[in-house]
Amino acid sequence: MSAEPFPIGARVTVAELEGDPHALLAELRVREPVSWLPALGGWLVTRRALALAVMRDARGFTVQDPRFTTARVVGASMLSLDGPEHARHRAPFTAPFQLGEVRARMAQTVREEADRLLDELAPRGASELRRGFAGPLAAAVVTRTLGLDHAATAAVLGWYDAIVAAVTDLSAGRPVGAEAQEAVAALGAAVRETLPAATAGGLGDRPEPSLLALAAGGGGLSDAEVTSNAAVLLFGGIETTEGMIANAVVHLLTDPDALALVRADPARIPDALEESLRLEPAAAVIDRYATADTTLGGVRVARGELVRLSIAAANRDPATFADPDRFDPLRPNARRHLAFAGGPHVCVGMHLARLEAHTALAALLERLPCLHLDPDRPPQIRGLLFRKPPALHVLWS
Repeated sequence: MSAEPFPIGARVTVAELEGDPHALLAELRVREPVSWLPALGGWLVTRRALALAVMRDARGFTVQDPRFTTARVVGASMLSLDGPEHARHRAPFTAPFQLGEVRARMAQTVREEADRLLDELAPRGASELRRGFAGPLAAAVVTRTLGLDHAATAAVLGWYDAIVAAVTDLSAGRPVGAEAQEAVAALGAAVRETLPAATAGGLGDRPEPSLLALAAGGGGLSDAEVTSNAAVLLFGGIETTEGMIANAVVHLLTDPDALALVRADPARIPDALEESLRLEPAAAVIDRYATADTTLGGVRVARGELVRLSIAAANRDPATFADPDRFDPLRPNARRHLAFAGGPHVCVGMHLARLEAHTALAALLERLPCLHLDPDRPPQIRGLLFRKPPALHVLWS
């Protein structure tokens, strides 16, 4: 692909996309809404309508390609398959992640885990919240949901870190270290340890079989398929939720008016969260591959070429969102963001992620008086695929 028709895309670097890319993405959205980026080895789509069209067109754009990064790390799963195989892998997890089921089964657990973590943090007056609160909360909830209760939270976070790092490195064209293979192997061992007991009718004192039991039993997935889908749910459940919580805390604590609004009316917390998801989606980019020669946004895309959808850019498209760079918890159409993707691959765990983030924000504001950012260590939201602050240092009374 010649870079000449796409001068902006030709000069884009991975470092720019990993840092603060929003001005650059806005320029692309206006002048090259479908642009060839040599740095990414593919097309980048930055307009919301075009990104949504690609996500909804599973025949024209597929995830089922040997280059798909997540599959290269954890194996084939619901995230990397299309058609009947995608439906088969996803089916065992669909009903348990519906909104009513999530609220009925997990609301109390999530609040109890948030309070347990805050019981430890509250007396300190200072903490790093991403790994001191958001990450451990997300890891504890997703392991409980999957039935991996026996795995230590620290170990689960280690597996997740290695898997996410490997996916990010592949996407950026960097080599992958051995840590990811070791993490997937350790997760597989944990899954295999769980499955015999779970399939037999429950795990420990569980009144019902775990999700992994359902997937391996009536769901008809093999042990390897259960492991790959567990890996996807594990890193998706932790990454999305950890990023959602951390980014929302940053947005609220850097906007006194928004913070005062949600403190005065906690019912506004869900609105603030949706606006935070719009402004900085935890998953900033998703990949598809063209199944045939096609035209997208007036640009010819060849069969097999990588098409990357910038959720970060789509969520700030002024054609949908007025004053798109402003954090506005009262924005009436904030839920039109694409932070959970769309089409057949819409995030299966989005209701659980929202429940955790709502609960976490409410608990933080209730339990930590005068919560504010540490002025000596301001956070910076960054990342190529997954955007969040590497550290989130806060203080409270």
